Amino acid sequence: MTTRRIIVGCDLERDLVLEGDVAIVGSGAGGGVTAEILARAGLRVIILEEGSDSKPAEFGLREAPSFARLYFDGGLRPTEDGAIGVVQGRTVGGSTTVNWTSCFRTPEPTLRHWSETLGLADYRPAELEPWFERMERRLHIQPWETPNRNNEVLARGAEKLGWRHGAIARNVLNCLNLGLCGLGCPAIAKQSMQVTTIPAALDAGAVLVTRVRAEKLELSGDRVLGVQALALDERGVHPSGHSLRVRAKWIVVSGGAINSPALLMRSRAPDPHERLGKRTFLQMHNYSLASMPERLDPFYGAPQSVYCDEFTWRDGVTGSAGFNLEAVGAQPLVMMNFWKGMGPALEELARGLSNLHTMVAQIRDGFHPQSPGGEVRLRDDGSAVLDYPINDYIWHGVRSSYLVMAECQFAAGAVNVRPASSDAKPYSSWPEARAAIESLPLRSPNVFLNSTHPIGGCAMGNDPRHSVVDGDGRHHQIENLMVLDSSVFPTGLGVNPSLSVYALVARNATKLLGRINGETSEAPLNSKPDNWQEATGIDG
Repeated sequence: MTTRRIIVGCDLERDLVLEGDVAIVGSGAGGGVTAEILARAGLRVIILEEGSDSKPAEFGLREAPSFARLYFDGGLRPTEDGAIGVVQGRTVGGSTTVNWTSCFRTPEPTLRHWSETLGLADYRPAELEPWFERMERRLHIQPWETPNRNNEVLARGAEKLGWRHGAIARNVLNCLNLGLCGLGCPAIAKQSMQVTTIPAALDAGAVLVTRVRAEKLELSGDRVLGVQALALDERGVHPSGHSLRVRAKWIVVSGGAINSPALLMRSRAPDPHERLGKRTFLQMHNYSLASMPERLDPFYGAPQSVYCDEFTWRDGVTGSAGFNLEAVGAQPLVMMNFWKGMGPALEELARGLSNLHTMVAQIRDGFHPQSPGGEVRLRDDGSAVLDYPINDYIWHGVRSSYLVMAECQFAAGAVNVRPASSDAKPYSSWPEARAAIESLPLRSPNVFLNSTHPIGGCAMGNDPRHSVVDGDGRHHQIENLMVLDSSVFPTGLGVNPSLSVYALVARNATKLLGRINGETSEAPLNSKPDNWQEATGIDG
């Protein structure tokens, strides 16, 4: 096995220049899959990651410090008006290190919309089937058939009401059912990029540089020459004073929604039709809290293992805001944030956590003219912020899902149900809840909304007037620039996005490999420049 080469940005004692065949910005779902495919083919791959390389043995499994270390803005990255919190991982493996392992293939209605309405003919279900299969095998993605009591509540309610539901597939191997997925997996059971594709890429000769922030791409005409990055301090907050420059023949941007379009904006990448940062989607999450007569201890066991998609496409693909339902298995500190109570009300909520059932509705966006998503912008200091207006279309989805979640929880035997809004109160019956929710004022910030599924901002498409990259992820105006991550999705998905990213990126990274192998290169692909290991802090 090749000695793994890891450079830690905060340990650099001088500026550093590296050269390779491919530089990848980001080590999450997109960057990890790309790195493995290209490195195993013999390419010299350099991976840049803003977060740290926290080992499974180092996961402290305490909520506050774990969120501070493993997430952007401690898991509360705000939209421009502060109404919505966006949850994104910031560590080696990105969000795959801290997600709840829920894996769904991209729904057929979504793919049909892309192929028939948006002209992405290569994204029909049959064309993507082998890529889904490939990544399901690679990451041990299989249905989880043993739900905990928390997920059984959703299944029980859906079953009683005759709603379509099923078992969620999870990317785990030898899972110990700890329920701590959001804090990192100490058992190395979660098949995140941190324990699968990134180590495989390193074993094949790739270099990983952590604690570095990609500031901009070096552009020259219709090509990109490299990446300029700043080394960060040990906490990953402030620049350390040293810089990193990576020169490569191909640049792959895999920072995910918000970060990828922001990097291209800071680089002043060509955007003749002003599409960059537009159509960024959140698959908005809103919540319903139910007190159950039985003890659930919802923070133990697989966080999510049951879904209900009865309402995802109920009004057609381009109709009103559909949504899917899942259970929430967050730890206590997170669960207490789902309802904005204070004083005795918060104490009451805390005392009842063991019997609390929380359901989430994920509102699909991007298919209807009234659902254009949000827009990524740059602040004066160059940092990214998402402006996501909540319009009547989204509010209708919130109210509709409040009603559906309450009906399901009462059908499952709830004592009382309360939508996650400070304007709501606990309702003791379904008729009472229905009447109250139908007249409930919906307003920010009283309604608790967040998202763990930001996607878009660098939409793919055949027409440069309406997209940033083509269907293979190649930038329309820059010859050797690829975007391989969740930011290329042209609409929301209607499901949790991880498997969609794995499959799409496996497809496009493989096509990139074919393109690179077809080019003439003076240097052998497996040659290493003299400065390949030049850095203080390199491992090995």
